[in-house]
Amino acid sequence: MSDDKTHFGFEQIPVNEKVKRVAGVFHSVADKYDVMNDVMSLGVHRLWKRFTLSQTGLKAGQRVLDLAGGTGDLALRMSRMVGPAGEVVLSDINASMLNRGRERLLDKGIAGNMSYVQANAECLPFPDDYFDCITIAFGLRNVTDKDAALRSMYRVLKPGGRLLVLEFSKPVAPGLAPVYDVYSFKLLPAMGKLIANDADSYRYLAESIRMHPDQQTLKEMMQVAGFDKVSYHNMTGGIVALHKGFKI
Repeated sequence: MSDDKTHFGFEQIPVNEKVKRVAGVFHSVADKYDVMNDVMSLGVHRLWKRFTLSQTGLKAGQRVLDLAGGTGDLALRMSRMVGPAGEVVLSDINASMLNRGRERLLDKGIAGNMSYVQANAECLPFPDDYFDCITIAFGLRNVTDKDAALRSMYRVLKPGGRLLVLEFSKPVAPGLAPVYDVYSFKLLPAMGKLIANDADSYRYLAESIRMHPDQQTLKEMMQVAGFDKVSYHNMTGGIVALHKGFKI
């Protein structure tokens, strides 16, 4: 219903406005996205992604979907894992991010086994039982209807396939939460202003992290969507978690 509300960061907005508002954020930051990732995480995002890749179980010739794939960090490496007989689909709802990813991967010589699809995770335009693996890194929190997106991912996975959700989560290390709050709400917007000339977008990103389900809640959401053997692995004190689930 058009009068239903959802959150955009800490702000309550009509459901049908969220896709447009999130798109505005990523149109704004696309050109500086890689630089900001390195600055924001002090480079640690590379270790989070490396661990995620180690959990894909990908083999030569398999088919993988990288959802909300942005500038193509995971897709680049997965294209090498599945080889020329495999297929990687890099997908993002945001045209600016998808174009940035395509340019980056072409610059690195990745072409033959890669395709690009602009799509909404809530209603994926792929056949049932199509992918061996789906990854979504730092994208699920921006999806309006996360339950619909998880069901859509489940539908397009092959039996035996796995979903990996890498996302900011709830700090669990003692004393970390207050330090993380200061970093998120003071330093992050300041860095966004300095590097990307956009404090507001990075303030939204910090708020969107706080509104995302915690580790156990997301695990239960994946189970409700149909996934089996769902587990999660905390990294950096729970600031980030990797959730893994299988389609049996």
